[in-house]
Amino acid sequence: MTLTSEYDYELPEDLIAQYPSPNREESRLLVLERASGQIWHKKFPDLISFLNPGDVIVLNNTRVIPARLRGINVRSGGAIEVLLYEQNCINDWWSMLKPGRRARPGTQIQFYDKAGRKTPIYATVVEVNDEGHRRLQFHNTKNILNDLYNLGEPPLPPYIRRQADLVFDAERYQTIFAKIPGSVAAPTAGLHFSDSILKSLAEKGVKIAYVTLHVGIGTFAPVKAEEIENHKMHEEWFEVPEDAAKIINDAKSNGKKVLCVGTTTIRTLETVASRNAGNIIPMKGKTNLFIYPPYEFKVADLLLTNFHLPRSTLLMLVCAFASPGKLNGKELILKAYKEAINYRYRFYSYGDAMLII
Repeated sequence: MTLTSEYDYELPEDLIAQYPSPNREESRLLVLERASGQIWHKKFPDLISFLNPGDVIVLNNTRVIPARLRGINVRSGGAIEVLLYEQNCINDWWSMLKPGRRARPGTQIQFYDKAGRKTPIYATVVEVNDEGHRRLQFHNTKNILNDLYNLGEPPLPPYIRRQADLVFDAERYQTIFAKIPGSVAAPTAGLHFSDSILKSLAEKGVKIAYVTLHVGIGTFAPVKAEEIENHKMHEEWFEVPEDAAKIINDAKSNGKKVLCVGTTTIRTLETVASRNAGNIIPMKGKTNLFIYPPYEFKVADLLLTNFHLPRSTLLMLVCAFASPGKLNGKELILKAYKEAINYRYRFYSYGDAMLII
């Protein structure tokens, strides 16, 4: 058994990025070589120099939805904030409410639009789960997913301690290749990519494969269990399309490298590989794969990621990836994080990037 406390570290609060870099590709890039433990301090465009013609970058093309809604308790008139996080079917969503303790089954919530005006759209609490989350049934809308763009705000994570900017964050808390709506958090490693970076990669002959994983609330949830083996992951929807599977398989068969951009893409590919004897095939479904040391990765050769929260499943995945041979990946990552803090890298969603080679 492994203690969750082993994945803790101290971070000065002023290193938690509240805004992204002025331009996407201007982030810093810490490069960690697993085999030697060597660290280089680079700029994000230097990523291109670590790839060769025929190598593959795997990107998550999920699109963040404006999942944070504001409304009132119809009975009491009290303000309620709603964060949608999982769609069961049309107009049927699991959500987190703040405050939520008095929102018992039968409670009705009427919603405001972005201008602060009441709308005819409301929801009824129909169920409460063991975690205290509410299942909502929406009314006076054909599909609340389509109305979110008139009602909702970008669902910035809780460590960004400012009000969401409805214009700025709607653009920057979204990758430039976002396509398929469904996430309530951005696949943040992808936020660094610009059109010019993608163009330079293509000119070098690097292939791009797009997969989808809709990021859920589990990305922000610390592991509360004392022992990490007792933690249960939330399920998230994923898809690996046929063209992506072919690009990745061709690269692997030709001895080329596969770079996963973000923990979401690596969990997607590892889910498919673990269900198909190590092979990547077209597949869609749900995954609750929890990757922590020790773990033998089947697909990715390189990982691009941001700096993650203490005690998070994302940090544990990164530690697992940094564990080749005799080196201790956890110690290696925590050492790299300590150096990043000393060099004043910016942490978390809007922060800088890390490349593990």
